[in-house]
Amino acid sequence: MYNKVEICGVNTSSLKVLSESEKMELLKRMHAGDLYARDQLVTGNLRLVLSVIQRFTQRGENLDDLFQVGCIGLLKAIDNFDISLQLKFSTYAVPMIIGEIRRYLRDNNSIRISRSMRDVAYKAMQIKEKLTNERLRDPTIEEIAAEMQLPKEDVVLALESIVEPVSLYEPVYSDGGDTIYIMDQVGDNNDDKNWLDEISLKEAIRNLNDREKRILYLRFFKGMTQIEVSSEIGISQAQVSRLEKGALEHIKKQI
Repeated sequence: MYNKVEICGVNTSSLKVLSESEKMELLKRMHAGDLYARDQLVTGNLRLVLSVIQRFTQRGENLDDLFQVGCIGLLKAIDNFDISLQLKFSTYAVPMIIGEIRRYLRDNNSIRISRSMRDVAYKAMQIKEKLTNERLRDPTIEEIAAEMQLPKEDVVLALESIVEPVSLYEPVYSDGGDTIYIMDQVGDNNDDKNWLDEISLKEAIRNLNDREKRILYLRFFKGMTQIEVSSEIGISQAQVSRLEKGALEHIKKQI
């Protein structure tokens, strides 16, 4: 069979796809205690899980493992979906499935992040989900930080620390076959940020003052040039260069 692809013993070509009205009807029945309706919801949304795991196929992970983890995210979405929100089920389920897969990839990552950094990141993700449900939109970093009573920079650093690594050969732009890869945007040996170990930075940066934190955040997380940073914070490029160099030297000593 041309379209037959088996994952975890499931013939994906034979999977049923539910309409939105069928999903809502099954959700109502499930909330009324119909366990068979829950099973139908799972079976009828397996193709949704498959479509999500396609985003992670370039990582070299076992697709069966990702599929099973994605199904856990699907079950959580089914059990927690609020039918009164007038929201499409897939709109709610896809982020849940992606989140579950990313948690799995982070927990199985060879790079180790400090427990305190992970706790801040996971708390920020919970706050983000709560604010999204309350306001029906994605909250800003400032709103998440305010809810957590933490500096915005600390929240950004924590969230960045648990983002899965990306290959240097990951394409970022392509125009008529002229593809630009991430490695093409990495600085040369004269660039101060070549030595910068991102994970160590997230630990050591806490000891910097607010201006130094701001400069490093704009330079290395926003990708701004020194000229752009000087315009953003209202000092000269020479001052930006001096403060940046001093901050990096301080972090090197901390590391």
